[in-house]
Amino acid sequence: MQAGAARIELGVAIPQIALRGSVEPRVIRDFLERAEALGFHSVWVLDRILSPIPFLASTELLAYAAALTERLRLGVAVLLSGLRSPMQVATSLATLDQLSEGRLIAGFGFGSTRLYNAVGLPAERRAERFTEGIKLIRRLWTEPAVTVSGPFWTLSNASVEPKPHQKPHPPIWFGAHQRAALRRAVELGDGFVGAGHASTAEFADEVRIVRGFLAETGKDLATFTVGKRVYIAVDESRKRARDRLAEWFRAIYGSTPYWTPELTDQATVAGEPDECVEGLAQVMAAGARFLILNPVFDHLEHLERFASRIGPRLPRASP
Repeated sequence: MQAGAARIELGVAIPQIALRGSVEPRVIRDFLERAEALGFHSVWVLDRILSPIPFLASTELLAYAAALTERLRLGVAVLLSGLRSPMQVATSLATLDQLSEGRLIAGFGFGSTRLYNAVGLPAERRAERFTEGIKLIRRLWTEPAVTVSGPFWTLSNASVEPKPHQKPHPPIWFGAHQRAALRRAVELGDGFVGAGHASTAEFADEVRIVRGFLAETGKDLATFTVGKRVYIAVDESRKRARDRLAEWFRAIYGSTPYWTPELTDQATVAGEPDECVEGLAQVMAAGARFLILNPVFDHLEHLERFASRIGPRLPRASP
């Protein structure tokens, strides 16, 4: 074990998607209460603008979680801020951070090209627009009044109140894949979170690029979080676990550019506890110092398995 190695922090994904049947608030309440009791670091949501299946809205679900918990950190990985007004995002997330007394982790991404037409925005220059929006959100969170004249927004003596509870602002993480986006994550953010649909090999490549940019900019890896969402199914029958994951992946990613028939095997961890510990250890070896464990069925049962049969057996995280 390396000197200074520590137990890896584990977040868990809130049951946000009702793949079979209707939304069940009681299941969500029980999940949040049990996650807090079991000592998980945080709970997480995805963000989606349109969905053919029941998919609860990200910030509203986190607000619900804030009201039902006292200690758990509350994360979104990632909010598609490129499809929204930065003023609205700044106000909404500042309110959430206030109501949770400083428990928000704000993850940002700009979304796929096809979504821009759906919300009435041009896809051209979307990366530039996204970057300007993030910088504007940060200023609205930290400055009494903001005056700016940019390519996309013009403000004169504009304010957002209240400011976030956390000072100077909540941690800002980025989801990213392309080299330019990974550079942006390092330059503008406090962390990078690998996508759930990325394989461990793809994530390892992304981490290497991130570390290179950290070295170039002089940022300390110890203060920059590197995490990954991992879709996971713990089951004595690996086939049954894989079949349930495959059903979920088809429903969620089947209409996106990420979808391939091989995606389930490439981007998930499945099987009995020993197999899952091994799969998660590989993600950690690729560079993850934080994991968002994302079950897609039997959510409460998975919480118990994570706490008793997975978490305690994971290797220590490198400093």
